[in-house]
Formats: sequence, structure tokens, C-alpha cells
Amino acid sequence: MGEDDEVIVLDLWNSPFAARVRIALREKGLEFESIEQDLVNKSSLLLEMNPINKQVPVLIHNGKPICESTTIIQYVDETWTTTTPLLPADPYQRSRARFWADYMDKKIYNAAKKLWPVGQEGATEHLIECLKTIESELGDKPYLGGHAFGLADINLVSFSTMFYTWEKCGNFSLSAECPKLAAWSSRCRERDSVVKSVPDPLKYYDFLMNLLEKKPSN
Repeated sequence: MGEDDEVIVLDLWNSPFAARVRIALREKGLEFESIEQDLVNKSSLLLEMNPINKQVPVLIHNGKPICESTTIIQYVDETWTTTTPLLPADPYQRSRARFWADYMDKKIYNAAKKLWPVGQEGATEHLIECLKTIESELGDKPYLGGHAFGLADINLVSFSTMFYTWEKCGNFSLSAECPKLAAWSSRCRERDSVVKSVPDPLKYYDFLMNLLEKKPSN
């Protein structure tokens, strides 16, 4: 990182997508400024830097905005190449990392959303099925990419702050249904980059419960 590099993250503590950016930057050993955003009263900076989606996260590198968490991670990896790689060098393995990173959002996250605040019929079973697919891909490897923690791991571990909420809302146990995935989660959550970036699951659960209590009943 050059002396003149300015790295800013338009951030939100409870956003798993913003957590991904924090993890990636910390894996690279990069210093950055985090500017917490209010998505109810959006700042002029957020609207200027992400006028299309008006959402976090946004990485601002030397005044230039990069949006969408997976795109940001790949940008970080391609920009700061002298430290820990986040994607494999082999093109085929890179394509697999991108595939599974995409799976986390299109399958896992969308399945989990059906659990909250009231679980839809079959939502738990569908989420468990998706998680088992990931566990099958993980197999006996320490990380989804093999021996190196990378893009797919970052995308999924960002959701680990929600695992407790998913279990409570879906009435299931991750360790019982997917023991290898539960062990993977524990292993990832020991990494310094993850410890500093991903909120405590109980804090996240309490935050959601408070939101639910404040929500006006129809």
C-alpha cells in the first residue's frame, strides 16, 4: 500500500456484506477508515459514491468508489498483490471460488431470508439443504478453497454472525446438521481478520429482536 493511498469503507456494523470488505482488507494487512452509514437517512457521501444502489459497502480508494462486496474483494486482491492472495492463481480454481462466492448470496442468503421474521413453510429444510451442499464442497478441506482462506470463505463467514439467528428462527442445530461446516465456521472465526470484522452472533440476534419489538403491528 502506497504512502499516499487513501482507503475508506462506507460501512455498517450489522451488514454481512460490509463485513466481507473489512475481512478482505485485514487479510491484506491494509489500514482503512470505516465510516458508519445510516441507511434510513442516507448520507450525501453514500449517495454520491453509490448513486445506483445507494447501499453499503462502498470501498473508496483514492477517491474512486467500488461497489458490491464480491466485486470489492476481487478489486482488493487485484490491487494489492504483494500480500495474502484471496483468489487462487489457477484460472479454473478462480472460477470455482467465484462460483461458490456467488452461491452464498443467491442460494444461502436468499434461503435464510425466508426464516425471518416468521419462517415460511419449508424454509428450514431448504436452508439446511443449501448448507449441506456447501458442506459437501468443503469435505475434509480446512477451507472452501483448499488450504487457503479465500473469497468463498469470506463470503460465507460474513454470514456466521447470523448462524445463531438462523438456528433460533429455523429451530435447528448447525453442528448437528452440518458438523464439518460448523467446525469450519469455528476455525474461520479464530482468524484475526474475522474476529475484528464480524459482530458477535448474540449481539446481532438481540439487534434483530429489538427491531421486531419496535415494528408496529398491523
